[in-house]
Amino acid sequence: MSRVRLWAMLAAVTVVGGVVAVFNMLPASAASCSPAWQASAVYTGGATVSRNGHNFLAKWWTQNEAPPGTTGVWQDQGSCGGSTPQPPTQTGTAGGCSFPAWVQGRNYATGDIVKFTDGNFYVAEHDNPGYSPVISTWYWDPYACTGTGGGTGGTTPPPSNGSFVVSEAQFNQMFPGRNSFYTYSGLVAALSAYPGFAKTGSDDVRKQEAAAFLANVNHETGGLVYVVEQNTANYPHYCDTSQSYGCPAGQSAYYGRGPIQLSWNFNYKAAGDALGIDLLHNPNLVQTDSAVAWKTALWYWNTQSGPGTMTPHNAIVNGAGFGETIRSINGSLECGGRNPAQVQSRVSAYQRFVSILGTGVGAGSLSC
Repeated sequence: MSRVRLWAMLAAVTVVGGVVAVFNMLPASAASCSPAWQASAVYTGGATVSRNGHNFLAKWWTQNEAPPGTTGVWQDQGSCGGSTPQPPTQTGTAGGCSFPAWVQGRNYATGDIVKFTDGNFYVAEHDNPGYSPVISTWYWDPYACTGTGGGTGGTTPPPSNGSFVVSEAQFNQMFPGRNSFYTYSGLVAALSAYPGFAKTGSDDVRKQEAAAFLANVNHETGGLVYVVEQNTANYPHYCDTSQSYGCPAGQSAYYGRGPIQLSWNFNYKAAGDALGIDLLHNPNLVQTDSAVAWKTALWYWNTQSGPGTMTPHNAIVNGAGFGETIRSINGSLECGGRNPAQVQSRVSAYQRFVSILGTGVGAGSLSC
């Protein structure tokens, strides 16, 4: 998903020869070609390349997929010709990587650059009161620089799926008609918020947890089609005024959003507090930032038991079964025979997803 940058210069991050480089994408004539696409390079959303006389725009993270590609990641920007921009150069400050250390709770303005505790550098994309750069990705972006000075000269590694058990191809197979908002790169970026997710237990259990999460998400969003709750009549009902903090974003602001349809002011506050993102005052982030949306779903999955007796994460890793994940998400309306068709919708998606991942349904009951 494209996002409006509030800093003066739009940068596209790529990796050339194992080194993170930043393209300064300054305005150019319509006929100019962007730097040529390279198979070894990593491109993030917003990066532009040229190939076979056309410019292409990356919609999300990609590598080794030659434009125009087959997954939809590349958007054809039309034919190009004439001069080609200079090769990418690394940027930083005159004194090298001498940016200050990030301090929790300190106010940062758009464009501020900090060195985080992981040794990498980040630039503030929006003003924020000291949110963590590795959690609040709407407020911060990775920043690459070189030199000595106060920094280490290290660079931020390119996004990757690490050891996530679902590949991008499998994700696309699961959700062939998904909304472009729900990006695979957004999901992968969100995984760092809960490192135990789909990384606990045996390889089969890890696959089962990923499949269980995505099956419930599939049901909640109509196959990752809906970003917001469709019944607008419900919108004014999600404000619990008994909470001391009230509903600062407005009476109707806390409707369902994201992969597990986060709703109610108290859930926005709790999720935001856990993630280091002020969702109480900015609930719209869940429908405008893919990584934030995925993080709220992972927050619920890993920390909330809802109407059940355990978190969905624990239901899978402890062998209670897929049925218990349903109970924890919407058991009061679906389980115990209340809505068997809805339960079966979730179960069918789970069975399909574990098949795609090459594993079985695991221990415990499928239903609730």
